[in-house]
Amino acid sequence: MTPDETIASGVEPLSGETVRHGTGVNSDRAFPTNGHPDNLDPFVLFERFYIDPDEGFPMHPHKGFEIVSYMIDGGMEHADSLGVEHTARENEAMRITTGSGIRHSEFPADGEACNGLQLWVNLPREEKEADPDYVDASAAELPTAELDGATVTTVVGEGSPIELCTPMEYLDVRVTDAWTWSVPGERTGFLYGVEGSGTVRESDADTDASREFAAGDVLPNPDARDVIVESGGGEELRFVAVSGRPHGEPIRQQGPFVL
Repeated sequence: MTPDETIASGVEPLSGETVRHGTGVNSDRAFPTNGHPDNLDPFVLFERFYIDPDEGFPMHPHKGFEIVSYMIDGGMEHADSLGVEHTARENEAMRITTGSGIRHSEFPADGEACNGLQLWVNLPREEKEADPDYVDASAAELPTAELDGATVTTVVGEGSPIELCTPMEYLDVRVTDAWTWSVPGERTGFLYGVEGSGTVRESDADTDASREFAAGDVLPNPDARDVIVESGGGEELRFVAVSGRPHGEPIRQQGPFVL
């Protein structure tokens, strides 16, 4: 079955793929991969990165998109050509608008390993040459609420200080029972498993249509389907749910640039 056929057939999680960056950093990439070679307009790529104490990303350039980094464990030191120096720690977020061009570095803090999630979001054509910008948010600044049986932290969306040029929502969700992910119409989205395991199925499907979903799995949702996520055996399932308004423009990634 081809990747396109897999996605078209309904709720079918895919495994991420290991990517080793030239700097020695390892990532579990959700997309684009061999199993899912396409971007998910407006999203360019998404991965979970793991940085060992003696590794990291030295100063390097980016342009043409926005970056959202969200820390899962440990701390990551950020420095950039705007003069910003900041350390993001567990459950804290940073957003960089690369625009016309920015340089930055990323290294683990305190001499200890760290890991987190990084999302690249395309900038619409008219914003490609925007001035570069940076903002961060502490865990306390990201709103957390109990919603329909789940604990939901809004990384990007209503109440969060993190905003992007693209209308979107980025949720960190912890489920011990069941939770329904409702994607606004005309949006593209995906789920990515962070910890634990469970199942996913379309909201109008019976339980026989449930598919296993665990840490490292990605569920592309290009058609704004409502999806029921259930944890397995009372174990907490943690995942992120991301959706955004497509630009309807080609995504041309060339290494660290999105043209």
